[in-house]
Amino acid sequence: METVNSVLELIGNTPILKLSKFDTGPCDLYIKMESENPGGSIKDRIAICMIEAAEKEGKIEPGGTIIEATAGNTGLGLGLVAAQKGYRLILVIPDKMSPDKIRHIRAMGVDVRLTRSDVQKGHPEYYQDYAKRLAAEIPNSYFIDQFSNPNNPKTHKIDTGPEIMRQMDGKLDAVVVGVGSSGTVTGLGQYFHEVLPELEMIVADPVGSILADTINTGNTPKASSWLVEGIGEDFMPPICDISLVKKGYSISDREAFRNQRELLRREGIIAGSSTGTLLTAALRYCQEQTEAKTVLTFACDTGNKYLNKSFNDSWLADQGLLERESHGDLRDLIARPMDSGDMITVTSEDNLITTYKRMRMFDVSQLPVVDDGHIVGLIDESDILLGIYEDKDSFQMKVAEVMVTDLEMVPPSARIDAIVNLFKEDKIAIIAEDGNFYGLITQIDLINHLRKAMF
Repeated sequence: METVNSVLELIGNTPILKLSKFDTGPCDLYIKMESENPGGSIKDRIAICMIEAAEKEGKIEPGGTIIEATAGNTGLGLGLVAAQKGYRLILVIPDKMSPDKIRHIRAMGVDVRLTRSDVQKGHPEYYQDYAKRLAAEIPNSYFIDQFSNPNNPKTHKIDTGPEIMRQMDGKLDAVVVGVGSSGTVTGLGQYFHEVLPELEMIVADPVGSILADTINTGNTPKASSWLVEGIGEDFMPPICDISLVKKGYSISDREAFRNQRELLRREGIIAGSSTGTLLTAALRYCQEQTEAKTVLTFACDTGNKYLNKSFNDSWLADQGLLERESHGDLRDLIARPMDSGDMITVTSEDNLITTYKRMRMFDVSQLPVVDDGHIVGLIDESDILLGIYEDKDSFQMKVAEVMVTDLEMVPPSARIDAIVNLFKEDKIAIIAEDGNFYGLITQIDLINHLRKAMF
């Protein structure tokens, strides 16, 4: 068995898989598994290239600090490389990023500074401007700046491109990529323009990003927001060369998240939300063709970082991206309906330690007590605390002994005003009628409902 001496030696040489469970029209569609890199994404490649180039150029001194603005995966790659080479790393990350990704980064010892994702370039809280400001303030620091760093696209021109060419034995007609910092599209575009000039570079872009329209029409629209992570931009990165791109596809969050999940169900590949965008565009491109072509796209990163978001039905429902039966009443506001299996409950016969563990596991502060499909009480952290404070052995006490049973039910047909009044009394809205328990409506559920109604 081949062995290596450093985790950094595991970066690259990722496998390519032919997809067989999707409708690809007359084409063969392959996916390069960049999720197999040790940091879990294609960004490991640029992290090692940019840091080693900076070392050679004398831009990073021993014990120095690397600073970067990142959507997350570049940060993981930089964290991996910086830790192995003994550098301190500060990352400025927009607050829409996956909590799992942020936890991963912090677990590597990285100093994470969260900033706003609802502001654009020029605002002091915009993540790139924030990072530049830190680099100016902190001695012996280097802003690696993936968006302007020429070693970003160089990575893919001298490394990723030749690797793909070798693996595909030179037989390739189109490559579908996303654009974040634009290193992949520029580097691969430059490489394939030299070795396979007929190959078509295709960009998959989230709806709300400016890139697809700019590529297709030459006109740059005003950016809006999107939920897919890691790709899409509200400006044209300095290193981006769109002259190498044949066509751009605008892909909605709904399509991206759906195909992200379909990739797991059909092909067994758990990949991130940007992969859902790329896969959707690649399928659309393949189905539009009238002759056989060989097409390649990427599993940009692992989906293990998104289990609490795009693989979470409740999160998708909160974003208005999961189709559910509409009732036209308060049941439509319930994020975790009782009949969906998403609601976390206990029974009156469960003990307090079981209840406490369930609250911790699912990060909730109160639970409905449900016996045989009927709600019989509520239990929250204060109920448990008061139950066990005098006697720690009381963790074995039954839920029935401490739960609140004076419940105020709201029928599904009630007006929203009815639950607002409950919130004013610091109560939770229990939606139930004629013995049927439908679920709970929390204040954040109502906020989500009002947000969706506005936008």
